[in-house]
Amino acid sequence: MSTIVNTGLSSRAVIGRFYRKLEESAQTAWWTKLAMRFPSSQGSETYKWLGMVPQVREWLGGRKIRPMHAAGMTIVNKVWESTLRVDADEARRDKTGQIMVRVGELARRVAQHPNKLITTLTQNGASGLAYDEETYFSTSHAEGDSGTQSNSINVDIASATAPTAEEMYKGIIKGVAQIIGFRDDTGEPMNEGAREFLVMAPTPFLAATLEALSNRVMNATDNPLAKREPFRIDWVANPRLTWTDKFAIFRTDGETRPFIFQEELPVQIHALAEGSELEAQENQHQYGVKAVHECGYGFWQDACLVTFV
Repeated sequence: MSTIVNTGLSSRAVIGRFYRKLEESAQTAWWTKLAMRFPSSQGSETYKWLGMVPQVREWLGGRKIRPMHAAGMTIVNKVWESTLRVDADEARRDKTGQIMVRVGELARRVAQHPNKLITTLTQNGASGLAYDEETYFSTSHAEGDSGTQSNSINVDIASATAPTAEEMYKGIIKGVAQIIGFRDDTGEPMNEGAREFLVMAPTPFLAATLEALSNRVMNATDNPLAKREPFRIDWVANPRLTWTDKFAIFRTDGETRPFIFQEELPVQIHALAEGSELEAQENQHQYGVKAVHECGYGFWQDACLVTFV
């Protein structure tokens, strides 16, 4: 009796490749620096704890209880999918890794999908509401004794759409200073320990951003960040942003983060491949990805919009 040996690309190999590439791509996705990650067990989650944490006070006359907000930020999960089909004969013949390249690209897109969600939130931050019912980027945030605070500032430069490296540096420093200066509802500093930040700039600002954060500019004698030790400033050039005169800066080293990523169902991949009805009827193999998650606004105090004027 002869034995038929299938030397083609198996679905097990494809799925294994997908998860390996998914893990690799997730490690380089910038959204992980900006979002608090929470599991979800239902269609939506409400975050009533968003807001200020009480400061330590002298115990006089008993404890001073701080209840959670009566209302909170509600984030509704969404179902996401991406599906790839390949010809069964091509899978059998694949010797150059072309299908594996496509599978790797699928994994990269899935891993970086939250980048897109957070970009949309950032882009719409001047109209989307934060937990305090002000727009996320607003000049009129106020809670208790904090006073009116702004995480949307203007910086005057020669050409709003073409900042020089020095002007970009000026905007970055002002954004950092704005975040560090935020106060809670008792008037106490919230970000006095902040040391790490991320600049998110539209691609036309990339050259100025790189030069602003380079040794030449950062080591200038009049630069308070000259030694690069008190603060660490990373960057991402975001091609999804359509801004022409602004960028955003975020704190990345706090317990809180500027965004929330909630996940009800982690990424899964399902195969209709060798031996399936799809193969028998249509000579196709199908690999479908499914995930249930969503992103929302977190702490506006960890973000600042800088607009050049």
